[in-house]
Amino acid sequence: MDWGRMGLPRSRCFRLLLLLFAASSGILFALYSSTVEQFPEVWFATRDTMTLRHFFGLKASSSGTKKSQPCPSSLSLAIGQHHHFQSLFNFSTPVLLWGGLFTSELWDGLSRHKAPYGWQGLSRQAITSTLSLLNQSESAKLFAHSRKSSPSCIRCAVVGNGGILNGSRQGLNIDAHDYVFRLNGAVIKDFEHDVGTKTSFYGFTVNTMKNSLRSYKHLGFTAVPQGKHLCYIFIPASIREYLMLRSAILDVSVPEGPDKGDRPQTYFGPKASASKFKLLNPDFISYLKERFLKSELINRGFEDLYMPSTGALMLLTALHTCDQVSAYGFITENYQKYSDHYFERQKKSLKFYANHDLRLEGTLWRDLHEAGILWLYQR
Repeated sequence: MDWGRMGLPRSRCFRLLLLLFAASSGILFALYSSTVEQFPEVWFATRDTMTLRHFFGLKASSSGTKKSQPCPSSLSLAIGQHHHFQSLFNFSTPVLLWGGLFTSELWDGLSRHKAPYGWQGLSRQAITSTLSLLNQSESAKLFAHSRKSSPSCIRCAVVGNGGILNGSRQGLNIDAHDYVFRLNGAVIKDFEHDVGTKTSFYGFTVNTMKNSLRSYKHLGFTAVPQGKHLCYIFIPASIREYLMLRSAILDVSVPEGPDKGDRPQTYFGPKASASKFKLLNPDFISYLKERFLKSELINRGFEDLYMPSTGALMLLTALHTCDQVSAYGFITENYQKYSDHYFERQKKSLKFYANHDLRLEGTLWRDLHEAGILWLYQR
């Protein structure tokens, strides 16, 4: 057998097979390419929504049930990859205070510090009688859902009252989150397209709540948010929060202090059970100040006045309890372009006072955003 002569036709056959394979591959690639062109990737209508989804790595879903989706990018993962913030976050610090935590040791420890960081000078009877009403395990948890109904990825929006939200058209994006935090003068009427309508948590001190009701009444803030599934987060800045909280659960008037005679039902609705009320832990507030917001104001004679703002406390609470957090209406580097509040009819410049360090807070939000830990709405 002449292996040289037989090799030639075999070589030609092999080349023909290669040509046929290449041709068929080209046809398949063309079909694939035409399919991609007919069904392009879904992009969202507004630039900010697209930015938010790219930030968290979310994918479009036709089911509309985001609660069933796992977290593609949880903040805990981002914290673990950032050396500086990994050293700051301590998720073992209890966020909420409830009756199950009260001990003589706790009283002795917190009695060394003034409110909101402790109980120095406050009535022990007022404190213990209030905590005795927060005696169920649900008072220790921000989210009251059972394990079966728990979202696999808890996505939270925290809505501040900054003027950047006026005309933002972020309402639908805000309401799409699993939980929405609001605070102080949370005007919704006539601003639904910008700030949404959903409220899961309303955070306040008694002072900021009542001041907001007085100052912004003519702008539409005539009542704090109410709802069947809404919870109230008390920031214990003084004895007033303990007295108001106790009276709200017992459905009685406030017995003493600056709010004596107030009926909490006016603010929170009738017959509100203890499950509707949450109380920030003074130790948690102290931890937030020391690690995240230790302002130079403390060293300038304002130690007894300074504390993180209500918005900062709500945003940091969300960062310690949610899987993903979006911040709307918080101070940004270009804050001078916008009014102090989104609901003001005429532009008013943001004012800085010694009780809060908003510039320090703005730097923190920027850094957390750049680290991929939270998403900060900017324009």
